This record gives sequence, C-alpha cells and structure tokens, in this order.
Amino acid sequence: MAMAKRAHGAAMRNAVLALYGYLLFFAIVLAWLPLMAAGFLATLPFDRNRVIIGRGLRIVASLVGAVCPLWDLRAEGAEHRPHGPFVAIANHESILDVLLIPRVPWEMKWVAKASLFKVPFIGWMLRMSGDIPVVRGDSDSHSEALAKARRWLDRGMPVMFFPEGTRSHTDELRPFKLGAFRLAIAAGVPVLPIAVYGTRGGMPVGSPWVRRTKALARVLPAEPTAGMTQDDAPQLAARMRERLTAERAAIAAELGSCTGEPEPAAATR
Repeated sequence: MAMAKRAHGAAMRNAVLALYGYLLFFAIVLAWLPLMAAGFLATLPFDRNRVIIGRGLRIVASLVGAVCPLWDLRAEGAEHRPHGPFVAIANHESILDVLLIPRVPWEMKWVAKASLFKVPFIGWMLRMSGDIPVVRGDSDSHSEALAKARRWLDRGMPVMFFPEGTRSHTDELRPFKLGAFRLAIAAGVPVLPIAVYGTRGGMPVGSPWVRRTKALARVLPAEPTAGMTQDDAPQLAARMRERLTAERAAIAAELGSCTGEPEPAAATR
C-alpha cells in the first residue's frame, strides 16, 4: 500500500511538472513566432543561408528543453565539428531529440518528416529556417529532399539527418537508409555522427506524457568521404550504425537508468 501511494504521488508530481512544461513550451513558441517572422524578413536580404534565423530557432528549442523541470539534457563533443559543410547523422529515440541535438553550437538544416511542416506555428518556423520536408515512403519526395540538402551543402551549410527514418521503439537502432551517406559521398563532405541516449525516457513513443530523464547527445569524430564512390555507401552506413550503437552503450553506462517514475496513467490503474 505504501509503495502504491508513493508511486501515485510520484506520478501526480510528474503530471503537474509535465503540464507546467507544456504550458512553458506553448508560451515560448507563441512569443518567439512573431519575433522570428520579423527577424526572417529583416535578415533575408543578407543572410542567404538563414544562419541567424535558423540558429535562433535551435536556441529556442534548447530553451524549451531546459525549462522542463523533468529533463536534464546535455550535448558534448562540439570540438569534433569539421571545417566546412558536412552531413550530420543521429540515431532517433524520441521527439525530444529535436530539443536535445540543437544544443550543439552551430546551425544545420534538418531533414524532417513533412507532416511537421503542416503543424501550425511549428511548421511555419521550420520553413522560415530553411529546413527540409520529406514524405516517408515517397521516392520523389526523398529525391527532392536530397536535392535541397545538396544545395545547402554547396552553399557551405551543414545538413542533419536521422538515417533510421523514424523513431526506434527499442534500444536497437533501426536499419539505416542510405540517402544521407550517398549525399555525403556525392558532395565530398564528411559524415558527422551524433550519438543520442536517454530521450526515449523523457518522451516515450506513443505516450502523451513527459517523464523524468537524463539525456545526452555526444558528437563523435567525423569520417571523411574523400575517395569514396556510391558503392561505398552501404559500408559507410554500417560503420556509422556500429559507432552510434557502441557510443550509446557507453553513454548508458555513464548515465545509468534514464527512465523516471511511471507515467500518470500507469500509476492509477
């Protein structure tokens, strides 16, 4: 009985803190949108890569992650950033990844599912930042997204991919799609891997509740693609998947358990 009461109390505290986090999220987004729109119009004539407006959005995303009292989010390894443009890749645990990875201190154009670009406020900000929509399972959309990403690379702007294509529901990474790696080889730019661990504990797939978690995004040394051909893309993807898998295991050992108390629905059954 005592354990059940403690679990219920913890769940209720998490529910209150989660509601507080959601309210802060909407308040920050609503406050930032008009500022971003004004900044977009003001900087568009001279900031052709939308660095200022894009970086502003990433900082706001980081702020949203920081104000939620249930989350302890960190990023490290910024010294591994290559000179010039590159293709960044990360494993995808949770929607919380989009609040964690922007803690790396540079701008990248993100390739993201097209449905996000249709969400009011959020989609408008993604479009102003120059991010790249892609429709899952649509080969024409994938080709168009890769072409847009190549144009950003040619202008010196890094691009960011989740090569699993969607969030993994387990600790095992999903198979990597080859588009990001083929793009890096074609453009002759390095691939920068970012290992993510702990975000699934904070925003589990399929649950509306946020939960207590510690999460870390660790930037690893980049791998050059000079001298590679398109035939090397599968091997490059396999190496990156192995590196991220190994680094996630190392981070897990460092952080320990990243899952907090049960979500409110579980505690009241």
